[in-house]
Amino acid sequence: MRSTLIIFLIFSLILAGCNTSADSVSASGIPSPTPFQPGTDNAPDSIYAGAAPTPLSLPTPTLPPSPTPTQIIILPTSTPVVLNPLTGAPVSDPALLNRRPMAIKVANYPRYIRPQSGLSLADSIYEYYIEGGLTRFIGIFYGNNSEWVGPVRSGRFFDENIQRMYQSYLVFKFADPLVLTYFQSTDFADFLVVPSFGECPPFRLMDSRKIEVYNNSYFNTTKWQDCIAKNSLKNDRPLLLPGNFDGTFPAAFDLVSTRIYTYFSEYSYNYWQYVPESGQYIRYEEVNDMHDGKPETYAPLTDNVTKDTVHASNVVVIMAYHTFADPFQEEDEVFHIDFTGSGEAYVFRDGVAIVAKWTRANTNQPLLLTTPTGLPITMHPGITFYEVIGTNSYVSQGDGEWYFHHATP
Repeated sequence: MRSTLIIFLIFSLILAGCNTSADSVSASGIPSPTPFQPGTDNAPDSIYAGAAPTPLSLPTPTLPPSPTPTQIIILPTSTPVVLNPLTGAPVSDPALLNRRPMAIKVANYPRYIRPQSGLSLADSIYEYYIEGGLTRFIGIFYGNNSEWVGPVRSGRFFDENIQRMYQSYLVFKFADPLVLTYFQSTDFADFLVVPSFGECPPFRLMDSRKIEVYNNSYFNTTKWQDCIAKNSLKNDRPLLLPGNFDGTFPAAFDLVSTRIYTYFSEYSYNYWQYVPESGQYIRYEEVNDMHDGKPETYAPLTDNVTKDTVHASNVVVIMAYHTFADPFQEEDEVFHIDFTGSGEAYVFRDGVAIVAKWTRANTNQPLLLTTPTGLPITMHPGITFYEVIGTNSYVSQGDGEWYFHHATP
């Protein structure tokens, strides 16, 4: 992002009647001497006019009537088991599904902010390129809560896709004025959640992290429900169609996936190691860059909340167009990632690799994953982690190891 446009947000798009508590700790960041306020003279320069993406216009799906979008299984004991539509796994508290999901931006850099908090409690996580060779996460929290999620960082144009697909609140900390102004002009403006002073929204600092405030802001998903009630915010349960999940081992496959590497840049790279005993892919993150011929170096990525390694039942590599709206955005690597239509994908589950196609047929539903010929692909119940890379990326594989090298136009 253009460094001169990165500014602190001291207002809340959703704050209505929240008072600052004397014993609360603000995580709103370091004040800017000229904070951006919509409609004022320090709004984005006219040179960027029209540079925001065109609002999505995919067709709204015609869905069959149903009293609930959640799958319910009746066991022989007549005890109902409610399945999370985003994971295909039972939820410990079905009441959690009677709300809007939260799409929360989580930092991955600088490296000293690791370990992040809450990643192993998300239902789905997307990693995508931002700028300067770096990536960021956006996690969907629906079937679980976490008192600490973060560090929370800035919004990007790509986040609109996730907000719409999951009909969620979009939680982020900073935003370029161009991005913020565009978000405010959309029909999901009421679902933007940014820091303010006080307890609503529930951003806070983690005292044990002795780092600058800028990278020390965490969101409490449990207390967010209190803020929703206090401010009479919308929290109706979205109709999310159940995903295609199946815990049985795929009957037919040709390719093995024991390890999946993704190279976003020489500064940002990772791999997922399949562990047959657990049926999970474990995340390993780079600990040094490869600049000037330095070798690849990795360490397991852990969750500061659960103390578990970050893991996923499914790893999906998505190839999508990365473009710029104008030369100024190209200079600053302000990418517009096209997450509409369809494209190439690779699905990894149970140590198996499946060449796939992703399709976003409807604005307000998650991606569909099929074989190139259109046959549905079943996912293993649990967390799904998406690596979003450019369509110019190149892929190689051998002996169960897969290599994805991110490249854009």
